[in-house]
Amino acid sequence: MQYWLMKSEPDEASIDHLASATGQILPWTGVRNYQARNFMRDAMTIGDLAFFYHSGCKEPGIAGICEVCSEPYPDDTQFDAESPYFDPKSSREAPRWLLRDVRFVSRTAYLTLTELRSHPELATMRLLARGNRLSITPVTADEWAFISRLLAEKA
Repeated sequence: MQYWLMKSEPDEASIDHLASATGQILPWTGVRNYQARNFMRDAMTIGDLAFFYHSGCKEPGIAGICEVCSEPYPDDTQFDAESPYFDPKSSREAPRWLLRDVRFVSRTAYLTLTELRSHPELATMRLLARGNRLSITPVTADEWAFISRLLAEKA
């Protein structure tokens, strides 16, 4: 099993959206970065766990946990000219962008970016690297365990 951090803007898809979705499953649409796409395509596996991270909001942070529950498949938003994720260079025959479905595991105490930055144990975490803009990043087993302890303490 591997661990991940998956960012989403809460007005688009929040932990609450995931918790209330049919079957508590959502497709992780809109990834338009090749490295993040490659993580989904090549590195993620069904059963991997991810911190569900709210980004692009007043106070970014971890809001919950989700589980990867599908193999990668084409993201239909790339074909929809009305979608902000439309890609005119992509085709159904040769899709550029893939997604995976995620399943709700739990809401957690809200652990802010500021709180994460305050722990030297997380100094090398990809999320906290200067200039990191990736919407999907790997999380080491040690980082996962440490953050899980922080979340348990806040609960």
